[in-house]
Amino acid sequence: MHLFTEIFLLTLTLGVITQFWLMWRQQQHVANNRQTVPSAFADKVTIDEHKKAADYTLAKLSIGRIDLVIGTTLLLLWTLGGGIELLQHQWQQFDLPPVWEGIGLIYSMSLISGVIGLPLAIWSTFVLEERFGFNRTTPGQYVKDMLLQLLLGVIIGTPLLWVILWLMEQAGENWWLYAWAVWMGFMLLMMWIYPTLIAPLFNKFTPLEEGALKERIQGLLERCGFASKGIFIMDGSKRSGHGNAYFTGFGKNKRIVFYDTLAESLDGDEMEAVLAHELGHFKRRHILKHLLLSTFMTLVGFALLGWLTGQAWFYQALGVTGQTNALALLLFMLALPVFTQFLQPLMAIMSRKHEFEADDFAVQQAGAEPMITALVKLYRENANTLTPDPLYSAFHDSHPPAPVRVAHLSTKIGTVSTQGEATA
Repeated sequence: MHLFTEIFLLTLTLGVITQFWLMWRQQQHVANNRQTVPSAFADKVTIDEHKKAADYTLAKLSIGRIDLVIGTTLLLLWTLGGGIELLQHQWQQFDLPPVWEGIGLIYSMSLISGVIGLPLAIWSTFVLEERFGFNRTTPGQYVKDMLLQLLLGVIIGTPLLWVILWLMEQAGENWWLYAWAVWMGFMLLMMWIYPTLIAPLFNKFTPLEEGALKERIQGLLERCGFASKGIFIMDGSKRSGHGNAYFTGFGKNKRIVFYDTLAESLDGDEMEAVLAHELGHFKRRHILKHLLLSTFMTLVGFALLGWLTGQAWFYQALGVTGQTNALALLLFMLALPVFTQFLQPLMAIMSRKHEFEADDFAVQQAGAEPMITALVKLYRENANTLTPDPLYSAFHDSHPPAPVRVAHLSTKIGTVSTQGEATA
């Protein structure tokens, strides 16, 4: 057995064991605290709501275990099991140009993996989400969304794949640098066009009605120096009962979006606080920091791929005898998450730090109490557990646990917002 094969299998095994152990910890912690609402939420969340959140978390953990087993099995079958090798032989029979053969190989493998994972996705939507009252999509809508996503993937992904594979074949030893530049340009383009061209294909975005709330929000935007293309309500309720808010876009093409489910549950103070939190990410340059980090990590990734492309052992150690650009790209995309999964806690630390900073900005703009009540409503209505296992949360959660986040905000009660009004 090749040394890299042993390293790959060892790392994969450690990752799977770690994930199962963390899931076990999360299950035990949530189940053991199911009967008691945390004291900080005792007057805000009923015992029935708390139990629902615990049961929902436990149900999603069961899905997560199955998904982990399926994903790990597929990874081994595609690589060391000879799946990619077999699929490549099928495409070689068509005698296509190398670039188009590579595109066909990547798409067919993705399609087969998607079909294998489809039953679990359907069960999650129409059984698990339905059981807890969150699913609002219909089978027809589900199929429509799936086909539209597939079509967009082909329309958008094919030119990108073609360019990258062409560069790998024609651009010489520095192809990876040009491919990285193409990838970053593509990502920035998607950030620019997503709000106005792609998102409306799936959801309806209605401008926020004129009135006191809109004036209040526009006042907040002016204070924060945030220019956007508008404030919109998205019909998220057509698919799910979960609520959220975000701003999307790039440069002058930014827009603010509230799910209709969220807009219906929050009052004016809470809406302003949630928006102030999202604006906090903008004002504290979190989006820029994430973009710069992503740019650097992507550059390192392409440089590594550029080196591995010429290493025969890389292909052989992952179950492939041939050596083509498409195989290198495919094997790299499959193997990379096995090694980078252990960076997840570091990314979570940075993300949670940014969430605290955004919360602090929201307190300055809208006060602590509206932010707390808005968060409690979000946790309650999305059935997010109030008692996650600390280690599981540290590994997986991009946001601080509810008790920690609310406790942090509670220390800010009584401070004065930038509007000069006490928040106590």
